[in-house]
Amino acid sequence: AVVSTQSTGAFGKTILDNQYVHYRLAELQTEVECLRAMLYQCVDQHVAGEDITPQATMLKLKSGRLVREVSDSCLQFWGGMGYTDDVFISRMFRDTRLMSIGGGADEVMLNIICKYMGTDPSSRK
Repeated sequence: AVVSTQSTGAFGKTILDNQYVHYRLAELQTEVECLRAMLYQCVDQHVAGEDITPQATMLKLKSGRLVREVSDSCLQFWGGMGYTDDVFISRMFRDTRLMSIGGGADEVMLNIICKYMGTDPSSRK
């Protein structure tokens, strides 16, 4: 995303020169690094033999949502060109939707998390 915003221009400047764009990229990078830290923690717990079902479920939920958010922002930076088959972001935008469906829909992940939190009404019977 950074490379494409550095090389793409509008109104005599690169897209990256727009304050919103570089702030948005910083926000997305922060989210990615937080998710990475959670992943490393989850791996450490798994190696130690702990049950990581709640953490793995949270990771799956958040990563599916984050990949859609990243692809949506990248598509926004590309503008109308982002919808053409000439650029990778077009396919990325379409394909990332599967991340929240394959392997369990977001709602299924939320249900599992709620059961572990004890907030699911069916698990309190």
